[in-house]
Amino acid sequence: MTESLPFSILNPAQPLPPIRDGLAWFHLAKPEKKRRLPLFISKVAAGFPSPADDYVEKTLDLEELLIQKPAATFFVRAQGDSMLGAGIHPNDILVVDRSKEPMPDKIVICAVNGELTVKRLMVTDGQWRLKAENPAYPDIPLTEDLETVFWGTVTNVIHPV
Repeated sequence: MTESLPFSILNPAQPLPPIRDGLAWFHLAKPEKKRRLPLFISKVAAGFPSPADDYVEKTLDLEELLIQKPAATFFVRAQGDSMLGAGIHPNDILVVDRSKEPMPDKIVICAVNGELTVKRLMVTDGQWRLKAENPAYPDIPLTEDLETVFWGTVTNVIHPV
């Protein structure tokens, strides 16, 4: 699959390259012990209330829930509103897996001419492009004159409500 892609892919085994503009990577901390939180078996009604159970089904480890491959995972904070339609808001934290191959219709982190962006990777009639999820922003066609490097696939979004 990667042989026909119009961009290069960072090696997940290598450290992340430095980035500009005061952005910072968030890496997984090594907790001294795992913190497990209660997960209730009953669901919360988003419509009419239902009788609540106080039964705890099991505990929940957020690292297990959000991260499939810790060694290949990093976090980055989103800025701007180009991905609002995908549920990505300014200041959200994106969970990015460097080990996932770039696939059409997935949300990815790419460096385009040295500038990081988060967009949906699309291909139509053999033409690859990065698509914003906000109609106010144009697609970015991935052509040979753009230096495009795939950094990883967004697997989860963390944002406050």
